[in-house]
Amino acid sequence: MSAERIFHAFRRLRDRGEKGLIPFVTAGYPDLETTERLVLGMAEAGADLVELGVPFSDPLADGPVIQRASQAALAGGVNLAGILELVAGVRGKTDIPLVLMSYYNPVLSFGPEALVSAAVRAGVDGLIIPDLPVEEAGGLRNLGDARGLALIPLVAPTSTPRRIATIARQARGFVYCVSLAGVTGSQRGYSEKLAGVIRTVRAHTDLPVAVGFGIAEPEQVRKLAPHADALIVGSAIVDRISRAGENEAVSVVKEVVLGLKRALVKI
Repeated sequence: MSAERIFHAFRRLRDRGEKGLIPFVTAGYPDLETTERLVLGMAEAGADLVELGVPFSDPLADGPVIQRASQAALAGGVNLAGILELVAGVRGKTDIPLVLMSYYNPVLSFGPEALVSAAVRAGVDGLIIPDLPVEEAGGLRNLGDARGLALIPLVAPTSTPRRIATIARQARGFVYCVSLAGVTGSQRGYSEKLAGVIRTVRAHTDLPVAVGFGIAEPEQVRKLAPHADALIVGSAIVDRISRAGENEAVSVVKEVVLGLKRALVKI
């Protein structure tokens, strides 16, 4: 089933004694064709999984960099159906696990059952939905379980131990631990509570733990890697895309991913 790619990616990392790198890009920014080249380039540069952001008009968890990218993609006519076509095209060229990060409104508009079916057919491995509380996620998680699509939850540094335990027990694929309180790219650092949050997660699930939000530099991934199985880098990559322009975006992002992956391999 589709989510098996996530499992095997983390197993390969564990067997090699490595920590994973999960870069994020906004799907359709600057356009869908460039997004495909970005995904393939990041895979070539050593990314272990790729997170594709689904553009949305009110991305509450995202900072200004990803918000601007989302607005630009929407203005260009990018939608969930087009992103699934993009994934299907990418899937014919690489086996790297692909995870969609979407707010719930696009999922609801598409239809949860229809989306899960279409996502699996296209080759999506998992969904991250930051505004879907664990108490309301059972229906979508069950649909995903039936088709092999992982519903990957987020855990915040402000979450209580009881809530962390509930989220961890219901997680699929991996657990996304948010490194700081706030939105993506809001600062470069991490909460002092992060290590304790990760310990609580690990007490309730054997799934891998990935850490994201506010991570931009090789030195940061080196500091956080001992606590996590993978690091997620988003705003820093999207920002480089915006400054590079279409012609140089792929080469610039490949260099960023190479540098971050080297930092992880050397740990």
